[in-house]
Amino acid sequence: MRKVCVVVTARPSYSRIKTALRAIQAHADLELQLVVAASALLDRYGTAVQYIEQDGFDISARVHMVLEGGNLAAMAKTTGIGLLELSTVFDNLRPDVVVTVADRFETMATAIAASYMNVPVAHVQGGEVTGSIDEKVRHAVTKLADLHLVSTQRAAERVIRMGEMPAAVHVTGCPSIDLAAEVLCSPALDFDPFQRYGGVGDVVDLAGGYLVVMQHPVTTEHELARRQVEETLHAARSLELPVLWFWPNVDAGTDGTSNGIRAFRERERPAGFHFFKNMAPSDFLRLLYNSACLVGNSSVGIRECSFLGVPVVNIGTRQMGRDRAHNVIDTDYERDEIRQAIERHLGNGHLAQDALYGDGHAGTRIAKLLADEPLHIEKRLTY
Repeated sequence: MRKVCVVVTARPSYSRIKTALRAIQAHADLELQLVVAASALLDRYGTAVQYIEQDGFDISARVHMVLEGGNLAAMAKTTGIGLLELSTVFDNLRPDVVVTVADRFETMATAIAASYMNVPVAHVQGGEVTGSIDEKVRHAVTKLADLHLVSTQRAAERVIRMGEMPAAVHVTGCPSIDLAAEVLCSPALDFDPFQRYGGVGDVVDLAGGYLVVMQHPVTTEHELARRQVEETLHAARSLELPVLWFWPNVDAGTDGTSNGIRAFRERERPAGFHFFKNMAPSDFLRLLYNSACLVGNSSVGIRECSFLGVPVVNIGTRQMGRDRAHNVIDTDYERDEIRQAIERHLGNGHLAQDALYGDGHAGTRIAKLLADEPLHIEKRLTY
């Protein structure tokens, strides 16, 4: 039986791998070792670990590795702490393969630690292009990985062009699309988000439509984070719709984004705004599906919203270069441009579903590959 160690380091990482975790757990030839680390453990960023436990997953290890500071040095040092701590975890768990997700700096620590310990690495969501530090991390992890579980055919082609063996590259789709497919079977907003998730701000009537906003700092533009989020705040307030706003992630610039939100909230006292830290993945997708538009720079707008047909206004450079469907309008950090893009979408309603990032069966494909594929490079050379 193969021991599969999956490392979840942030709230989006869990939704990106949840269905694969279920499939690994159910597979007769696999043993799941789940490591929860970094901001996934922290209340400030939504305590994703509580949703992981509520979903019935046993946690093999918890790794506290986030150095606070919200700046570039803190990101680099957090990566170093993660490398130290995860090496100990892998030494204790003795996995047969380590699964790492996407492109965050914690993903880099996971891949380096496993590689230096001669543990094969399976990388989910490699081969994508965004044009920021995330892209550098993603491609670096690709070169450290032994098995590539990519979301799209174009991503697979990029990984192969980077010199990886075609036999080790598999188009599985993105596991987060599996969750979106499940939500489409029962898409009604059948819960009260204010009652279930608390948060701060006005409790508003959502029956007439609402905006969802999720804007993160861009690490290569971290010094501009506050000004950038202020433009989005003003744009959202200028529209006659309730606004459900989600807190930013832990990247450099997060204090600028967070302080900009807090200052705007105190100074402007915007009516109809409510702020959340996090939600369970399926609840969040139902909230998205029933919204008028998603605004910000999260990859959920590019991935899950394409499958759900949710209109998206994507702001700035964070998703630059990523394959996108027709649900996305791109804008700069300028309040009038953002407002006009939202208004264009408001007349469209839901858009056609696009399966660019998967068909809803990625999790089972990933589990099967983890059970069946040769993992060490010397084995793959004869595969």
